[in-house]
Amino acid sequence: MNRFHLVLITAMSLVVLACIAAGAAAESLNAVPEDTFTIAVIPDTQRYLGPGSGREEERGAPCNPAFESRTSWLAENLAAQQIVFISHVGDIVDKNEHRQWRIARENMDRFHGRLPYGISVGNHDMVGSTGDSRLFQEYFGADRYTDKPWYGGTYPGRPGHTSAVSGNNANSYQLFSAGGLDFIMAHLECNAPDDVLGWLDKVFEDHRDRMALISTHMYLGGIEKKGADQPQGRMQWKKTHGDRGNTPQQMWEKSFSKHPNLFLVLCGDQSASITHHQTSRGVNGNQVHEILTDYPRHADDSDWLRLLRFHPGEGRIEVLTYSPAQDRLCEGIGHVMAWSDHQFELDISAAVAEHHAQREQALTPAN
Repeated sequence: MNRFHLVLITAMSLVVLACIAAGAAAESLNAVPEDTFTIAVIPDTQRYLGPGSGREEERGAPCNPAFESRTSWLAENLAAQQIVFISHVGDIVDKNEHRQWRIARENMDRFHGRLPYGISVGNHDMVGSTGDSRLFQEYFGADRYTDKPWYGGTYPGRPGHTSAVSGNNANSYQLFSAGGLDFIMAHLECNAPDDVLGWLDKVFEDHRDRMALISTHMYLGGIEKKGADQPQGRMQWKKTHGDRGNTPQQMWEKSFSKHPNLFLVLCGDQSASITHHQTSRGVNGNQVHEILTDYPRHADDSDWLRLLRFHPGEGRIEVLTYSPAQDRLCEGIGHVMAWSDHQFELDISAAVAEHHAQREQALTPAN
Protein backbone atom coordinates (compact mmCIF):
# COMPACT_ATOMS: atom_id res chain seq x y z
CA MET A 1 0.00 0.00 0.00
CA ASN A 2 1.54 3.30 -1.03
CA ARG A 3 1.46 6.53 0.95
CA PHE A 4 -1.34 8.03 -1.16
CA HIS A 5 -3.72 5.11 -0.52
CA LEU A 6 -2.91 5.14 3.19
CA VAL A 7 -3.76 8.84 3.44
CA LEU A 8 -6.97 8.32 1.44
CA ILE A 9 -8.16 5.43 3.63
CA THR A 10 -7.35 7.37 6.79
CA ALA A 11 -9.33 10.41 5.55
CA MET A 12 -12.32 8.25 4.62
CA SER A 13 -12.25 6.58 8.04
CA LEU A 14 -12.30 9.95 9.75
CA VAL A 15 -15.31 11.02 7.69
CA VAL A 16 -17.19 7.83 8.63
CA LEU A 17 -16.34 8.29 12.32
CA ALA A 18 -17.48 11.92 12.17
CA CYS A 19 -20.81 10.87 10.66
CA ILE A 20 -21.28 8.21 13.35
CA ALA A 21 -20.45 10.73 16.06
CA ALA A 22 -22.88 13.26 14.60
CA GLY A 23 -25.65 10.66 14.59
CA ALA A 24 -24.87 9.65 18.15
CA ALA A 25 -24.91 13.28 19.26
CA ALA A 26 -28.57 13.70 18.36
CA GLU A 27 -30.38 13.34 21.68
CA SER A 28 -33.73 11.66 22.14
CA LEU A 29 -36.11 11.76 25.11
CA ASN A 30 -34.73 10.55 28.40
CA ALA A 31 -36.63 8.35 30.83
CA VAL A 32 -39.59 9.99 32.58
CA PRO A 33 -39.17 10.21 36.37
CA GLU A 34 -42.08 8.75 38.32
CA ASP A 35 -42.81 11.98 40.20
CA THR A 36 -43.37 14.04 37.03
CA PHE A 37 -46.20 14.61 34.55
CA THR A 38 -46.39 16.17 31.11
CA ILE A 39 -48.54 18.68 29.25
CA ALA A 40 -48.06 18.23 25.49
CA VAL A 41 -48.35 21.18 23.10
CA ILE A 42 -49.22 20.71 19.41
CA PRO A 43 -48.18 23.72 17.31
CA ASP A 44 -49.81 24.86 14.05
CA THR A 45 -50.70 21.81 11.91
CA GLN A 46 -51.07 23.51 8.52
CA ARG A 47 -49.09 21.09 6.32
CA TYR A 48 -52.02 19.49 4.48
CA LEU A 49 -51.40 17.69 1.20
CA GLY A 50 -53.60 16.62 -1.68
CA PRO A 51 -56.74 18.14 -3.21
CA GLY A 52 -57.69 21.53 -1.82
CA SER A 53 -54.35 22.04 -0.11
CA GLY A 54 -52.56 24.09 -2.75
CA ARG A 55 -50.01 21.23 -2.91
CA GLU A 56 -52.04 18.89 -5.10
CA GLU A 57 -48.97 17.60 -6.90
CA GLU A 58 -47.57 16.07 -3.70
CA ARG A 59 -50.34 13.60 -2.85
CA GLY A 60 -53.38 12.14 -4.56
CA ALA A 61 -55.64 12.20 -1.50
CA PRO A 62 -56.07 14.71 1.35
CA CYS A 63 -53.70 13.96 4.24
CA ASN A 64 -51.44 15.54 6.84
CA PRO A 65 -48.50 13.24 7.66
CA ALA A 66 -46.94 15.54 10.26
CA PHE A 67 -50.27 15.92 12.11
CA GLU A 68 -50.74 12.14 12.02
CA SER A 69 -47.21 11.53 13.29
CA ARG A 70 -47.76 13.84 16.25
CA THR A 71 -51.13 12.48 17.33
CA SER A 72 -50.16 8.84 16.77
CA TRP A 73 -47.06 9.25 18.93
CA LEU A 74 -49.00 11.08 21.64
CA ALA A 75 -51.73 8.44 21.70
CA GLU A 76 -49.13 5.67 21.96
CA ASN A 77 -47.09 7.43 24.65
CA LEU A 78 -49.70 8.83 27.04
CA ALA A 79 -48.61 6.43 29.77
CA ALA A 80 -44.90 6.28 28.95
CA GLN A 81 -44.57 10.08 28.98
CA GLN A 82 -47.14 10.51 31.78
CA ILE A 83 -49.12 12.96 29.65
CA VAL A 84 -52.09 14.44 31.51
CA PHE A 85 -53.22 17.15 29.08
CA ILE A 86 -52.80 18.09 25.40
CA SER A 87 -53.19 21.62 24.02
CA HIS A 88 -53.37 22.56 20.34
CA VAL A 89 -52.41 26.23 19.95
CA GLY A 90 -54.43 26.80 16.76
CA ASP A 91 -54.26 26.95 12.98
CA ILE A 92 -55.54 23.42 13.07
CA VAL A 93 -56.21 23.68 9.34
CA ASP A 94 -54.56 25.65 6.56
CA LYS A 95 -57.62 26.07 4.32
CA ASN A 96 -60.88 26.49 6.22
CA GLU A 97 -62.74 23.72 4.36
CA HIS A 98 -64.35 20.38 5.17
CA ARG A 99 -61.66 18.06 3.79
CA GLN A 100 -59.04 19.48 6.13
CA TRP A 101 -61.41 19.65 9.09
CA ARG A 102 -62.25 15.96 8.65
CA ILE A 103 -58.55 15.09 8.79
CA ALA A 104 -58.11 17.27 11.88
CA ARG A 105 -61.01 15.53 13.61
CA GLU A 106 -59.61 12.09 12.75
CA ASN A 107 -56.27 13.06 14.26
CA MET A 108 -57.64 14.52 17.49
CA ASP A 109 -59.93 11.48 17.82
CA ARG A 110 -56.84 9.40 18.63
CA PHE A 111 -56.94 10.56 22.23
CA HIS A 112 -60.52 11.83 22.50
CA GLY A 113 -62.07 10.25 25.60
CA ARG A 114 -58.67 9.21 26.96
CA LEU A 115 -57.52 12.45 28.64
CA PRO A 116 -58.38 16.15 28.87
CA TYR A 117 -57.40 18.36 25.94
CA GLY A 118 -58.24 21.73 24.43
CA ILE A 119 -57.93 23.59 21.13
CA SER A 120 -57.32 27.27 20.45
CA VAL A 121 -58.88 28.75 17.32
CA GLY A 122 -56.34 30.29 14.95
CA ASN A 123 -56.84 32.79 12.16
CA HIS A 124 -56.69 29.99 9.54
CA ASP A 125 -59.55 28.29 11.41
CA MET A 126 -61.87 31.23 10.71
CA VAL A 127 -63.66 32.72 7.71
CA GLY A 128 -61.16 35.34 6.61
CA SER A 129 -60.52 37.89 9.35
CA THR A 130 -64.14 37.98 10.55
CA GLY A 131 -63.78 35.81 13.66
CA ASP A 132 -66.37 33.39 12.24
CA SER A 133 -65.27 29.89 13.31
CA ARG A 134 -68.39 27.94 12.34
CA LEU A 135 -66.49 25.02 10.75
CA PHE A 136 -64.33 24.61 13.85
CA GLN A 137 -67.55 24.56 15.87
CA GLU A 138 -69.06 21.96 13.55
CA TYR A 139 -66.15 19.57 14.10
CA PHE A 140 -65.10 20.56 17.64
CA GLY A 141 -68.21 22.18 19.13
CA ALA A 142 -69.13 22.21 22.81
CA ASP A 143 -71.49 19.23 22.47
CA ARG A 144 -68.45 17.04 21.78
CA TYR A 145 -67.19 17.71 25.32
CA THR A 146 -70.14 18.42 27.62
CA ASP A 147 -70.18 14.85 28.96
CA LYS A 148 -66.51 15.04 29.96
CA PRO A 149 -65.98 15.75 33.69
CA TRP A 150 -62.91 17.87 32.92
CA TYR A 151 -64.73 20.20 30.53
CA GLY A 152 -65.44 23.43 32.38
CA GLY A 153 -67.50 25.23 29.77
CA THR A 154 -67.48 27.70 26.91
CA TYR A 155 -68.18 31.36 26.26
CA PRO A 156 -71.76 31.30 24.91
CA GLY A 157 -71.30 34.25 22.57
CA ARG A 158 -72.68 37.76 22.52
CA PRO A 159 -76.43 38.05 23.15
CA GLY A 160 -78.28 38.77 19.95
CA HIS A 161 -75.37 37.69 17.74
CA THR A 162 -74.59 34.43 15.98
CA SER A 163 -72.61 31.89 18.00
CA ALA A 164 -70.43 31.36 14.90
CA VAL A 165 -68.38 34.31 16.15
CA SER A 166 -66.69 33.60 19.50
CA GLY A 167 -69.34 31.12 20.77
CA ASN A 168 -69.74 27.33 20.93
CA ASN A 169 -66.29 26.23 22.13
CA ALA A 170 -64.34 28.91 20.27
CA ASN A 171 -63.36 29.94 23.81
CA SER A 172 -63.36 27.23 26.46
CA TYR A 173 -61.77 26.07 29.69
CA GLN A 174 -60.76 22.74 31.16
CA LEU A 175 -60.13 21.53 34.72
CA PHE A 176 -57.62 18.83 35.62
CA SER A 177 -55.28 17.77 38.41
CA ALA A 178 -51.86 16.12 38.43
CA GLY A 179 -48.93 15.72 40.80
CA GLY A 180 -50.92 17.11 43.73
CA LEU A 181 -51.72 20.32 41.80
CA ASP A 182 -55.08 21.57 40.49
CA PHE A 183 -55.19 23.42 37.17
CA ILE A 184 -57.55 25.49 35.07
CA MET A 185 -56.61 25.93 31.42
CA ALA A 186 -58.34 28.39 29.09
CA HIS A 187 -58.23 28.09 25.30
CA LEU A 188 -58.89 31.43 23.64
CA GLU A 189 -59.48 32.29 20.00
CA CYS A 190 -57.08 34.50 18.06
CA ASN A 191 -57.34 38.19 19.13
CA ALA A 192 -60.08 37.49 21.68
CA PRO A 193 -62.44 40.52 21.98
CA ASP A 194 -63.37 42.35 25.20
CA ASP A 195 -66.52 40.30 25.85
CA VAL A 196 -64.47 37.10 25.72
CA LEU A 197 -61.88 38.56 28.09
CA GLY A 198 -64.67 39.55 30.49
CA TRP A 199 -65.86 35.95 30.47
CA LEU A 200 -62.30 34.72 31.09
CA ASP A 201 -61.88 37.11 34.04
CA LYS A 202 -64.93 35.66 35.78
CA VAL A 203 -63.88 32.07 35.07
CA PHE A 204 -60.43 32.64 36.56
CA GLU A 205 -61.83 34.51 39.55
CA ASP A 206 -64.24 31.63 40.22
CA HIS A 207 -61.27 29.22 40.21
CA ARG A 208 -58.78 31.33 42.12
CA ASP A 209 -57.57 28.25 44.02
CA ARG A 210 -56.31 26.59 40.81
CA MET A 211 -53.08 27.23 38.92
CA ALA A 212 -54.07 28.94 35.66
CA LEU A 213 -52.75 28.47 32.13
CA ILE A 214 -53.83 30.06 28.85
CA SER A 215 -53.44 28.71 25.33
CA THR A 216 -54.14 31.25 22.59
CA HIS A 217 -53.05 31.32 18.98
CA MET A 218 -51.42 34.71 18.36
CA TYR A 219 -49.39 36.15 21.24
CA LEU A 220 -45.57 36.24 20.88
CA GLY A 221 -43.56 37.17 17.78
CA GLY A 222 -42.39 40.33 16.09
CA ILE A 223 -43.67 43.07 18.41
CA GLU A 224 -44.60 45.62 15.75
CA LYS A 225 -44.70 43.39 12.67
CA LYS A 226 -43.98 39.86 11.51
CA GLY A 227 -40.38 38.80 11.07
CA ALA A 228 -37.47 37.00 12.68
CA ASP A 229 -35.42 40.19 12.27
CA GLN A 230 -37.88 42.15 14.42
CA PRO A 231 -37.66 42.65 18.20
CA GLN A 232 -39.50 39.67 19.71
CA GLY A 233 -42.12 39.80 22.44
CA ARG A 234 -45.84 40.32 22.99
CA MET A 235 -47.29 41.49 19.67
CA GLN A 236 -48.95 44.87 19.25
CA TRP A 237 -50.82 44.03 16.05
CA LYS A 238 -53.67 41.68 15.17
CA LYS A 239 -55.24 39.61 12.41
CA THR A 240 -58.90 38.96 13.22
CA HIS A 241 -62.17 40.36 14.60
CA GLY A 242 -61.69 43.84 13.14
CA ASP A 243 -62.31 46.63 15.63
CA ARG A 244 -63.54 44.12 18.24
CA GLY A 245 -60.29 42.19 18.25
CA ASN A 246 -57.53 42.75 20.78
CA THR A 247 -53.82 42.64 20.11
CA PRO A 248 -51.83 40.26 22.33
CA GLN A 249 -50.50 43.26 24.26
CA GLN A 250 -54.07 44.45 24.88
CA MET A 251 -55.09 40.96 26.01
CA TRP A 252 -52.27 41.04 28.53
CA GLU A 253 -53.08 44.52 29.82
CA LYS A 254 -56.85 44.12 29.93
CA SER A 255 -57.01 40.62 31.41
CA PHE A 256 -54.06 38.24 31.66
CA SER A 257 -51.84 40.44 33.84
CA LYS A 258 -54.57 40.85 36.48
CA HIS A 259 -54.85 37.20 37.54
CA PRO A 260 -52.54 36.19 40.41
CA ASN A 261 -52.93 32.46 39.68
CA LEU A 262 -51.82 32.73 36.03
CA PHE A 263 -48.33 31.27 35.53
CA LEU A 264 -48.13 30.12 31.90
CA VAL A 265 -49.27 31.33 28.44
CA LEU A 266 -48.82 29.16 25.34
CA CYS A 267 -49.11 30.27 21.71
CA GLY A 268 -48.24 29.50 18.08
CA ASP A 269 -48.91 31.47 14.85
CA GLN A 270 -45.48 32.94 14.14
CA SER A 271 -43.51 30.49 12.01
CA ALA A 272 -41.14 33.31 11.03
CA SER A 273 -40.08 33.53 14.66
CA ILE A 274 -40.24 29.73 15.28
CA THR A 275 -39.75 29.93 19.04
CA HIS A 276 -39.45 32.50 21.79
CA HIS A 277 -39.92 32.42 25.54
CA GLN A 278 -39.99 35.17 28.12
CA THR A 279 -41.13 35.76 31.68
CA SER A 280 -43.36 38.68 32.69
CA ARG A 281 -44.74 39.96 35.98
CA GLY A 282 -48.47 40.28 36.57
CA VAL A 283 -49.83 43.24 38.53
CA ASN A 284 -49.93 41.00 41.62
CA GLY A 285 -46.23 40.20 41.31
CA ASN A 286 -46.75 36.69 39.94
CA GLN A 287 -44.33 35.32 37.35
CA VAL A 288 -45.98 34.47 34.03
CA HIS A 289 -43.94 32.34 31.62
CA GLU A 290 -44.87 32.86 27.95
CA ILE A 291 -43.86 30.38 25.23
CA LEU A 292 -44.15 30.55 21.44
CA THR A 293 -44.06 27.27 19.50
CA ASP A 294 -44.43 27.31 15.69
CA TYR A 295 -41.78 25.18 14.01
CA PRO A 296 -41.15 24.97 10.23
CA ARG A 297 -43.54 22.80 8.21
CA HIS A 298 -41.36 22.06 5.17
CA ALA A 299 -41.46 18.23 5.29
CA ASP A 300 -43.58 15.28 6.42
CA ASP A 301 -41.23 14.69 9.37
CA SER A 302 -41.50 18.32 10.54
CA ASP A 303 -43.64 17.13 13.43
CA TRP A 304 -42.14 19.01 16.38
CA LEU A 305 -43.96 18.88 19.71
CA ARG A 306 -43.41 20.80 22.92
CA LEU A 307 -43.46 18.58 25.99
CA LEU A 308 -43.79 20.46 29.28
CA ARG A 309 -42.50 18.02 31.88
CA PHE A 310 -43.55 19.20 35.33
CA HIS A 311 -41.42 18.40 38.37
CA PRO A 312 -43.88 19.55 41.06
CA GLY A 313 -41.70 18.60 44.01
CA GLU A 314 -38.88 20.75 42.63
CA GLY A 315 -41.09 23.61 41.44
CA ARG A 316 -39.89 23.54 37.85
CA ILE A 317 -40.92 22.67 34.29
CA GLU A 318 -38.53 20.96 31.92
CA VAL A 319 -39.44 22.18 28.40
CA LEU A 320 -38.53 19.69 25.66
CA THR A 321 -38.89 20.15 21.89
CA TYR A 322 -39.14 16.72 20.25
CA SER A 323 -39.85 15.23 16.82
CA PRO A 324 -41.50 11.78 16.90
CA ALA A 325 -40.71 11.06 13.22
CA GLN A 326 -37.02 11.95 13.68
CA ASP A 327 -36.93 10.61 17.26
CA ARG A 328 -34.73 13.44 18.46
CA LEU A 329 -34.71 16.61 20.48
CA CYS A 330 -34.30 19.85 18.54
CA GLU A 331 -30.72 21.08 18.73
CA GLY A 332 -31.29 24.09 16.48
CA ILE A 333 -33.35 24.99 13.43
CA GLY A 334 -33.57 27.82 10.92
CA HIS A 335 -32.23 31.02 12.42
CA VAL A 336 -32.69 29.70 15.99
CA MET A 337 -29.61 27.54 16.54
CA ALA A 338 -29.08 27.72 20.29
CA TRP A 339 -29.95 24.55 22.22
CA SER A 340 -31.36 26.70 25.04
CA ASP A 341 -34.04 28.14 22.74
CA HIS A 342 -35.54 24.67 22.28
CA GLN A 343 -34.70 22.84 25.53
CA PHE A 344 -34.95 24.91 28.70
CA GLU A 345 -36.40 25.06 32.21
CA LEU A 346 -38.94 27.31 33.91
CA ASP A 347 -39.10 28.08 37.62
CA ILE A 348 -42.65 27.72 38.96
CA SER A 349 -41.77 27.31 42.63
CA ALA A 350 -43.55 30.54 43.63
CA ALA A 351 -46.69 29.56 41.69
CA VAL A 352 -46.74 26.12 43.35
CA ALA A 353 -46.27 27.63 46.82
CA GLU A 354 -49.05 30.16 46.20
CA HIS A 355 -51.33 27.39 44.97
CA HIS A 356 -50.76 25.35 48.12
CA ALA A 357 -51.44 28.44 50.25
CA GLN A 358 -54.68 29.16 48.40
CA ARG A 359 -55.86 25.58 48.71
CA GLU A 360 -55.06 25.51 52.43
CA GLN A 361 -56.93 28.77 52.89
CA ALA A 362 -59.95 27.36 51.09
CA LEU A 363 -59.94 24.33 53.42
CA THR A 364 -59.57 26.37 56.61
CA PRO A 365 -62.95 26.80 58.39
CA ALA A 366 -64.07 30.41 58.85
CA ASN A 367 -64.19 31.65 62.46
